[in-house]
Amino acid sequence: MGPCHCWIVGSLSVVAMSVVALPASAQLGGLPSIPGGGGLPMGGFPDLPLPAVAAPRLPTVSGLARQAQSLEGQTLSALRGRQVQALIRDHADVIDVDDHGQAVVRGEVLILSPSPQSLAIARKAGFRVGDETRLEGLDLSTVTLTPPAGVPAREAVRRLQALDPQGQYDFNHIYLGAGTAAGEAGVRAAGGGGSGVRIGLVDGGVAAHPSLGPVEQRGFAPGGLKVSAHGTAVASLMVGRSRAFRGAAPGARLLVADVYGGSPTGGSAAIIAQALAWMARSKVPVINVSLVGPPNVTLRAAVAALTARGHLVVAAVGNDGPAAPPLYPAAYPGVVAVTGVDSRRRVLPEAGRGGHVDFAAPGADMAGASSQGGYVALRGTSFAAPLVAGRLALDLPEPDKADADRAVATLSRQARDLGAQGADPVYGKGLVAFDLRTSPVAVGAGRGVLAGE
Repeated sequence: MGPCHCWIVGSLSVVAMSVVALPASAQLGGLPSIPGGGGLPMGGFPDLPLPAVAAPRLPTVSGLARQAQSLEGQTLSALRGRQVQALIRDHADVIDVDDHGQAVVRGEVLILSPSPQSLAIARKAGFRVGDETRLEGLDLSTVTLTPPAGVPAREAVRRLQALDPQGQYDFNHIYLGAGTAAGEAGVRAAGGGGSGVRIGLVDGGVAAHPSLGPVEQRGFAPGGLKVSAHGTAVASLMVGRSRAFRGAAPGARLLVADVYGGSPTGGSAAIIAQALAWMARSKVPVINVSLVGPPNVTLRAAVAALTARGHLVVAAVGNDGPAAPPLYPAAYPGVVAVTGVDSRRRVLPEAGRGGHVDFAAPGADMAGASSQGGYVALRGTSFAAPLVAGRLALDLPEPDKADADRAVATLSRQARDLGAQGADPVYGKGLVAFDLRTSPVAVGAGRGVLAGE
């Protein structure tokens, strides 16, 4: 599921309430240019850079800002569809699609905590049974099944479910990442932290940056650790601190699980589950999962096991628009689902909505760390979630179910009610962490597109 859909604008001088065309060479993400629109569903596509948009001539500056905001949401949605098409097109040898057009690992079916009977049924049906992967810390396991030659994943899952209704079979869905900026290389893992607070991040790798202290990182995808623009920005919002910039839990010890690496099948459900198991074994109390996508049996079980043990999982609701179906893991029970607002406390027009929304936090007109040094302007619900995660981490020193519930209740009391009175499907329980929004101008966040400062 891609970090929740967002854009990280690349560098130009920011002009308040203006739109600046972003040169292709300055965009973060390094994605190919893909002509035409998309025909695939919009759920589960990653955070992407906003391409150059020619601003129309408008009679007033405020009119220009309104038009820019509309263009941003529309462009994000279009780019997500194009990127998933590009992923399938460029890596058809390792990527397939499920019944709804979601990207999955080709030739793989996951079975969760299988019984010997289920494995025997799969073998009899001609499936090759792989090694068991134990998710220590979650009391779960997975086994990868390889279908008979010529059987696509869609047919394989249907066949197994019909033969063994008690088995927990699903695709190995891919939760897409935000891409990596040109010139980014591997990142060196470092131990230690600046305070007694610990917090976890499941995303791409995190670059060294002046606002960040030592970061403990582990790669779970093929290719090992790899710096990502998205992971670096999210990390800074969680624990960063440098002069005018401040994250939600500055100086806290950050554990990063890179689930993307250098592989086109990075971000799969199996890899994410392994990352969450590491967080459980490390007893990280609050975990920000900056990914969105479809429901998945393995992911659901991993999240449920974590929350039952007193961990808090915080996730963004995604940027597929108010009419889109809920995205996961944000929509799973027990997950703290976060939407984003702009500098005027208005919900982002592209943000998802629904009864699962818990909180709103800044998600636009804000800055975060750049993987190339300095700061970049950000937009997307991906960047609201880490602010909430950091705030919750300050009140939850260790995983504990009662303490986790109290931490969420405390944050709920601090929330500023917006929209309809009480909890609502747009803002949830209300706005939190608005004081943590750092203006791009305050930190000289380079060139790019920024509407309505």
